[in-house]
Amino acid sequence: MSNSFLGRRVFIKLDQHLPSFAMKGLLTFEQVEDLDAESKYLVHKAKDAAQHAYAPYSKFHVGAAIILEDDTLVIGNNQENASYPMSMCAERVALYTAASTYFGKRIKKIAIVAHKKNQKELSAATPCGGCRQVILEYEVLQKTPIQIVLLTQESKWTIFPSASYLLPFSFNKKNLI
Repeated sequence: MSNSFLGRRVFIKLDQHLPSFAMKGLLTFEQVEDLDAESKYLVHKAKDAAQHAYAPYSKFHVGAAIILEDDTLVIGNNQENASYPMSMCAERVALYTAASTYFGKRIKKIAIVAHKKNQKELSAATPCGGCRQVILEYEVLQKTPIQIVLLTQESKWTIFPSASYLLPFSFNKKNLI
């Protein structure tokens, strides 16, 4: 079995894929400094979290920072394991921490950043399919969208108004009936 999937991220080419969907509300910025204050704060905290990722195999450090409805900050980073399927993405670490520690509080926004080991420059990284599904599950649970702040392949900072922009054909409870 190949373990080449470890640390692999799916990249979005905005100009190729997203125009086919209704992209109302999508915000794109050239520089991190152009983001709103809350998004800049989350990006900064996600960078800090990425510094402490445990990524000895992929050497791809990912950090996530969440802000809750009461402005509580929750962070997460990727945690790898020699048994590759046991690894956990930064987004899910942060989401599960928020859900278990601050039960019932809504998640407003999540910022996700990544960099290669020993590099300060950020790499484009979007959530994997599993993380997209988990973010969307929390949106459904809390009945409000979660904004997602990412650095895209085009080196632009993008704020997605909802996980549904990243996962338009999600699996949900209707699939189970």
